[in-house]
Amino acid sequence: MVRVNLDIAKSLMTARWQQTGIAAVGVTFSITMFIALLGFMNGLNSMLDGLIINRTAHVRLYNDISPTKNQPIAIGTDSTKEHHFIHSLKATSVRKDIYNAPQIMQALRQDKRVTGIAPRLSAQILYNAGSIDITGVLNGIEADAESNLFHFSDYISRGEAKDLNSIPNAVILGKGVAEKLLVEPGDVVQVTTSLGNKLSLKVVAFFQSGIAEYDKVQSFVSIETVQKLLGVSKSYVSDIQVKLTDITLAPAYAKELSAVYQVNAEDIQTANEQFETGSFIRSLISYAVGITLLIVAGFGIYNILNMMIYEKMDTIAILKATGFSGADVRSIFMYIALSIGLVGGLVGLIIGYVLLRIIDTIPFVTAALPTINTYPVDYNPVYFFIGITFSLITTALAGFFPSRKASIVDPVTIIRGK
Repeated sequence: MVRVNLDIAKSLMTARWQQTGIAAVGVTFSITMFIALLGFMNGLNSMLDGLIINRTAHVRLYNDISPTKNQPIAIGTDSTKEHHFIHSLKATSVRKDIYNAPQIMQALRQDKRVTGIAPRLSAQILYNAGSIDITGVLNGIEADAESNLFHFSDYISRGEAKDLNSIPNAVILGKGVAEKLLVEPGDVVQVTTSLGNKLSLKVVAFFQSGIAEYDKVQSFVSIETVQKLLGVSKSYVSDIQVKLTDITLAPAYAKELSAVYQVNAEDIQTANEQFETGSFIRSLISYAVGITLLIVAGFGIYNILNMMIYEKMDTIAILKATGFSGADVRSIFMYIALSIGLVGGLVGLIIGYVLLRIIDTIPFVTAALPTINTYPVDYNPVYFFIGITFSLITTALAGFFPSRKASIVDPVTIIRGK
């Protein structure tokens, strides 16, 4: 009986092929735009996430400068009826480096929750450009660790990040700094610390993050170079950046490290809370628009099936008069709706994928993002699965009510009316 119902559904669809085609085109268009919209918007989100998230440690260990919470006046009295009003508190002289940094890093490397670590030592400096001094920050890093964990080498616009390891006193200048100093790779720049220590550095590459204000002050050297410039020991490290196997562990892990090693620990969720909120909202809008397109297509199918049932009342009456039950009639029109959803959805997936490939080849060149050459696209298979699933669900719901109406038609009333 199923075969017979399918043949009848096919005959009804081909008899009104224009209406059937319009309904299928509506589904195809909706699925195509759903795939293209989600793929492009989430590709854009991934690119923006990469600008911040990929360069941010999951957990950052450092020593923060802050006033002492427990003041002597509070410690020296046991009275609970007194209120202490202390104004103009000043920060205490805390050490800027992390105590026992080599031992901490060794312990972190043995932790199975940790993918890798990257130590860092920063120094406030002045770039000496003739008679003009330009304020900046010199970051001492391990180039290999930074590239492996935080994609540092991807933001090198000229030169190679590995030159920091092979060339003595090498420096990678932020593009904004290089433009101010009017230097090229191979030139030498002189920097001075707040203590008056001076050092000549050889420019080996340019760094361009896409954040203009950041690139105007930042430069990168090996961590040993900063230690030499500051006149400190090789164990002197101001930051330890930790990358975890699971980013969701960061808040709890930060609290654990802070308690164990008595240092400040900042997790990535806290550091980028506003950014993650914006990314979530953009994704939510993309899904909302895409699902709205599918719902609109469902209403189109609903209207077309309603018209088809109205025009085929005599056919329905004949079917029921010749022994077809209400369930058979309902299944016939459900087959029509699901066929439109399946065919239109599959064609929409193909066209949507082709459209994504076209978007992926469109040039996207901007000075702010040197590593991006084309528009970002995400080909996540989940989008295609969601698209075809919603296509079938929408068309099934659109066909249910008209098919239910057809199943309760009284053939005697229709034939008598004819």
